[in-house]
Amino acid sequence: MPHLPRLLRDRSVARRVLLLQVATVLLLVVVGILMASYDARRDSRSRATQRAVAVAQTVADSPTVRAALRGSDPTAVLQPWTEAVRRDTNTDFVVVMALDRTRYTHPDPAEIGRKFIGDLGGAPRGLVFTEQSTGTLGPSVRSVVPVRDGGRVVALVSVGITVSDINRGLRRDVTVVVLCGGLVLLVGLLGAGLLARRLHRVTHGLGEQELARMYEYYSAVLHSVREGLLLLDGQGRVQLVNDEARRLLALPDDVVGRPVEDLGLAPGLVAAARGRTAESDDLYLAGERILVVSTAPARWDGRDVGSVVTLRDHTELRSVTGELEVVRRLTESLRSQNHESANRLHTVVSLIEMGRPQEAVDFATEELQVAQLLTDEVVGAVDDPVVAALLLGKSAEAAEQGVELRITGALPAQAGVPPRDLVTVLGNLVDNAFDALADAETRRVDVRLSGAGDLVRVQVDDSGPGLGEADASRVLDRGWTTKAEPGTGRGLGLALVVQVARRHGGDVELGRSELGGARFTVTMGAPG
Repeated sequence: MPHLPRLLRDRSVARRVLLLQVATVLLLVVVGILMASYDARRDSRSRATQRAVAVAQTVADSPTVRAALRGSDPTAVLQPWTEAVRRDTNTDFVVVMALDRTRYTHPDPAEIGRKFIGDLGGAPRGLVFTEQSTGTLGPSVRSVVPVRDGGRVVALVSVGITVSDINRGLRRDVTVVVLCGGLVLLVGLLGAGLLARRLHRVTHGLGEQELARMYEYYSAVLHSVREGLLLLDGQGRVQLVNDEARRLLALPDDVVGRPVEDLGLAPGLVAAARGRTAESDDLYLAGERILVVSTAPARWDGRDVGSVVTLRDHTELRSVTGELEVVRRLTESLRSQNHESANRLHTVVSLIEMGRPQEAVDFATEELQVAQLLTDEVVGAVDDPVVAALLLGKSAEAAEQGVELRITGALPAQAGVPPRDLVTVLGNLVDNAFDALADAETRRVDVRLSGAGDLVRVQVDDSGPGLGEADASRVLDRGWTTKAEPGTGRGLGLALVVQVARRHGGDVELGRSELGGARFTVTMGAPG
């Protein structure tokens, strides 16, 4: 017995609920049986009293009784008649008596002529009287009614039903009540068992202290981790979300229970969250944030119960990485330009060594004119030296790769977009166009610059294969994944371009170029 409290504490929630339900059902059934038994007992006595009164009034109103009372020997007529009535009405005695209590009839002939035992109440005065009393046949429920003849009370009739007879009927009623109560108890126990079984499966057999401890610890962990966490059930409804996920995805307060498709998230992110396979460190654009997203299916006992999505904010890191990539590309362009200048310088030196100074001068002059023409063209189109240096570097890189790069138009002198953002947009769009020409027969990229006031428009066309319908419908979706290789810093070009454009109140449009490839048009700022 000293171990009983510990056993009670160790019981699971399902077992505790089962015991509580069993005790409740048992208590309700027992109380119901007792109340039904009490009600049956009361009804049995009430019915017996009503039957006794009805039989007594019928006998008192019978002309046979009045006629016999007028005769010299009432017993001779009434004794067989009242016995027949007693048997037909299933009562225990029918007694006709004089006003002085002398019996004319009785089930036991030896009692005829003797005094009636019991109270008469108001019957001699013409009233109906009922009571439970003990007579010659034992305890009984009886009624006494007057017999009237010519307006006078001339005799009394008493009809009774013994308590033992009432109890026999009561036992039959109580047996039925107990059987019904047992059936209700069986059904209640069966329902409680099924409910406890389901509760045991849902709670995994854990006790209330374990459940409370799990909730407290899990809640503390979820709201303290720096990564966003999103848990979905098998139907794609959000079941759990922490504070960081709400912040990163700008989720509403009533997000729990809503389908992930109704939260306004990126199609790619929704597809990843609903995916049935694990994905690690995929990059998505969500609004102005670049998120690293990992998803994994959640399983329990070998079955899928939903999915777990973790989110990390890499906006600042990826922005710096993207800018570093632009700088790296610019460095590569300058390296190419330096390599080309070195080749030309060696050519000039060789011509001089060969004794052909005039040809060396002509060659150098021609190269200087081409370089100066390109520089004048770029500087004329772009005032900012950083952006101009980027375009010059891209021109050198295009020449090294065998790509024809054409730059037309001009940016406004006081553009409302910082040079840093212009470098990000131009560098990524031109690099994207160069990458698209990897297998193209005609290698050409056109860059068109325009704007007015604070409005800046950049259009980049390429002669590559273009984008298929599936990719074209997804490439500019909010959150289209780039599937970048980890650690390369690449694969975020378009995401960064879209982010910069939206930060400046613009957008990115994708179309078909006249050159046969893709056309990206970026609009930023406000018209003057």
